[in-house]
Amino acid sequence: MNAIGVLLLILLGLMIFVGRGQGLKAFLGLVCNFVAIFVLIVLINWQFNPYIVIAVTSLIILAIAIYLGADDLEVTNVAFKTSVIVVAILMVLARIMQYFGQFQGFATENSEELEGLSMTVGLSFNHIALAVMVISVLGAVAEAAMAITADLSEVVERTPNMSATSLFGHARIIGGQILGTAINTLFFGVLGANLPLIIWFVRLKYPMAMFFNAKLLTAEVVTMLLGMLGILLSIWVASWLVVRANMRQQKVGIKNE
Repeated sequence: MNAIGVLLLILLGLMIFVGRGQGLKAFLGLVCNFVAIFVLIVLINWQFNPYIVIAVTSLIILAIAIYLGADDLEVTNVAFKTSVIVVAILMVLARIMQYFGQFQGFATENSEELEGLSMTVGLSFNHIALAVMVISVLGAVAEAAMAITADLSEVVERTPNMSATSLFGHARIIGGQILGTAINTLFFGVLGANLPLIIWFVRLKYPMAMFFNAKLLTAEVVTMLLGMLGILLSIWVASWLVVRANMRQQKVGIKNE
């Protein structure tokens, strides 16, 4: 057994130890999402419409990540609606950014690795880049949507008659805390993954203009910024949906009285 297998077993054991049944469901969801991404790769390779494939796969991944991660149906429904809305917006933004930025394909730094290999693979690198950007932000969007929805639902449960203004105030406080930690997670994740590349650029004495325009880095930075924007939008959309649902319940309660 290699190191990856050992780490997977350790992860599974710790998830079951900490989360019991919920931890096992989360691990199964992780496996299912891996299969979904593999199917995405296969379908794009078979020349299926990439936009439909990305959209359907994103829905499947979000549903698995959210519904297997919590038992409260109301919370998961709001989180799923939020995630779908935000990912749809991000997909449009990613397409626009890809059109103007042209982040697809390989950079000059890849020339040595690709030497002797054919580039006529019959696939659109534009579509591959779009898939990478959208899939990369799904986890951050789902996590932020679940966090803000669960916290606000607890606030509503404790104080069901809270006004919309007060609830939005709580959402602003909770959202600020989630935003700070989630954005730092994205930033350091991208920084850590690309640290060897950054050190390599520095050692090769890349000019600053070339450094900031390097395709290898720019694509990662754009994906990170889309993830950060997705977190922010998730907080806003989820807050609005929770407040709207609470106000509706209050109106129904008043009519019943």
